[in-house]
Amino acid sequence: MRTYGYCERIGDHLWDEPWNAVTNGAFLLAALAAFLLWRRAGGQDRPVLLLIGLVAAIGIGSFLFHTAPQPWTLAADVVPIQLFAFSYFALALARFVGLGPAATGLGTAAFFGFALFLSWTAAIFLPPGLRGSTGYAAFLLGLWGMAGVLWRRDGSRQTARIIALAGLVFAVSLTFRTLDRPLCDAIPLGTHWLWHILNATVLYLLLRAAILQGPVQPDAGSRRSRPAIR
Repeated sequence: MRTYGYCERIGDHLWDEPWNAVTNGAFLLAALAAFLLWRRAGGQDRPVLLLIGLVAAIGIGSFLFHTAPQPWTLAADVVPIQLFAFSYFALALARFVGLGPAATGLGTAAFFGFALFLSWTAAIFLPPGLRGSTGYAAFLLGLWGMAGVLWRRDGSRQTARIIALAGLVFAVSLTFRTLDRPLCDAIPLGTHWLWHILNATVLYLLLRAAILQGPVQPDAGSRRSRPAIR
């Protein structure tokens, strides 16, 4: 078992994680694809545009961390991921479920607490080599839970399918992230780079769901402005 944080890294030089570094380009491609879809939908949905920017920031921050692992590059990697996850959850509560601002804020805060609790609890029962992915377990449950809620709502099954697919891809992605170190001797390249590619797919699917759902009209109650994407 190698002593560095990721299986592929074998030293302290700039390009000692080439696959883990270059595969972050998948996040930039996901952001670009979502931006083009956003433009086709009218280009007025500012919350989604902010999320698209966060996806691009995830790719840049992760690239920096996997080329020059330092405390500040770790922050550049982790902070955009957390901002996207909880911001998207808040958007989903408001846009998909139809909650008001107060309920959305409380729901997001409760989800944040649940994510911390699940991460700490799971880390107690897992061996050290498998604890690195516990912080993402709540997001996986959140995706499938949101898909289940939307499946029961009239007019939301298309969104439910996209989010359920994102949850399935994320489950596979999380598996590859978890197995990077345990399988290091058998797969010297590691599997973390697959986490990047699959996660970029997950984020694009989530952005697509938000764009296709459309924002709530401020003056139209619960009616939504669904974009006409050709």
